[in-house]
Amino acid sequence: QVQLVESGGGLVQAGGSLRLSCAASGRTFSSYAMGWFRQAPGKERQFVATISRSGSSTYNADSVKGRFTISRDNAKNTVYLQLNSLNSEDTAVYYCAAKESPLRSANLHDYVYWGQGTQVTVSS
Repeated sequence: QVQLVESGGGLVQAGGSLRLSCAASGRTFSSYAMGWFRQAPGKERQFVATISRSGSSTYNADSVKGRFTISRDNAKNTVYLQLNSLNSEDTAVYYCAAKESPLRSANLHDYVYWGQGTQVTVSS
């Protein structure tokens, strides 16, 4: 079992930046590939970024490429999502998730453990 707790969300102006954190507890964090997903009101949850167990491989959704960066610190049991050049379409609840495999994945159905989410609101 892995418990995930996101933090770092908030209200930011368009063009601004935020750094989200996801702290993991429970079983060995470094055993899991991790992902970030987001869900806007009335929309389905969508993939944002994923990182392999070791951190050597990452992949972003096209909508955030060049703006968002996923990283992890296995010594701190934490995965991060740096959000830059934010716009109103980035407004959503952001969730981190853990996958019981070392390989990254953009498929939310591959993820077993989920955090409670953190709200990101971008004002224009």
